[in-house]
Amino acid sequence: MQTRGVHAARAANQTSAISPPIYQTTTFSAGSAEEFAEIAVAARPPEFYTRYGNPNHEMVEATLASMEGGEAALVTSSGMAAIFAVMLGNLRQGDHIVAQRNHYAGATTLLKDYLPRWGITATLVDQTDSEAFAAAIRPETRLIYVETPVNPLMQITDLRAIVELARHQNIITVCDNTFATPVNQRPLELGIDAVIHSATKYIGGHHDATAGALVGSRELVERVWRFALVAGATLSPFDAWLLLRGLRTLGLRVERHNHNALALASFLETHPRVARVYYPGLPSHPQHHLARSQMEGFTGMLSVELAGGYSAAESLISSLHLATRAASLGGFETLIVHPASMWSLQLSPEQRQSTGINEGLVRISVGLEDAADILDDFDQALRAARS
Repeated sequence: MQTRGVHAARAANQTSAISPPIYQTTTFSAGSAEEFAEIAVAARPPEFYTRYGNPNHEMVEATLASMEGGEAALVTSSGMAAIFAVMLGNLRQGDHIVAQRNHYAGATTLLKDYLPRWGITATLVDQTDSEAFAAAIRPETRLIYVETPVNPLMQITDLRAIVELARHQNIITVCDNTFATPVNQRPLELGIDAVIHSATKYIGGHHDATAGALVGSRELVERVWRFALVAGATLSPFDAWLLLRGLRTLGLRVERHNHNALALASFLETHPRVARVYYPGLPSHPQHHLARSQMEGFTGMLSVELAGGYSAAESLISSLHLATRAASLGGFETLIVHPASMWSLQLSPEQRQSTGINEGLVRISVGLEDAADILDDFDQALRAARS
């Protein structure tokens, strides 16, 4: 995996530069009228107009496709742009989606509030119950959308069961693989049709690029590209260059994220001020065996429910020295947030409660610091909060 991250873009790099240039241009010249006419109608030309594609896009897409095991990839301006494009690029009025009750809040808002405006309906089910997915399928169901592990409670969806359910019913399956990354989980190898990423997170890895990505078959990716082209979900060349830089160390970084998160989860699980730890790498996680069957590592993300509700959560966050209160995840620095506050505009109190996002929950994106320092920081914060 790490070798693919380093070398997969080599064929797409048309220069001798080891670190390729940033193609900071909106448009490209053609040598003749015939060449211009040919490029103008081509699918996904890398050198025509950057909304259609760009050499920096092409290098990132080649690397992601190789790492995820897909035929093709597409980069977009954000993770939500990728989610929106994969749905609107494959669905039409009257179609139906089966999705999870727990999703990233932006995806839930899209499913519940916006897609119905275009006559596309969604049924949300418990992702831990494969039979619930089966029961929700209708004759007009065209897409099953899953996220595993899910943000923020780290439930696992049985990807093999989803594939088996959709295989003979002409249903497209899409998996958000942001939390796992291709280092830890490759849904396409299990039969899922398309993988999406908020590449802002682990793919970029440095808190400095906003981007999304889709990986799947050439046919599916081209179909989604045609919608993204009209939607204007264009990634800047510089952000694409940053993503390629991130991909070249993804394997190394994710190994460290995994190690540090397991260490922190194990420490917090035994702490008297912690009511519950949500981390699939712990044997106590109710879906630990399922996670082991479809993942090679368990991500750098975990959530913790504190005894004492909101005041305990706020006290912990305020007492930390290394971990920073900030949105997003998957970067070099440990970040911590209070999900109920962060998503208060997107999810009603009833929606938050129904999905387990209570006032005592904090989400931790474990960074690349030395594990001993992370544990010391949380230990002192919990002691400070208690006093």
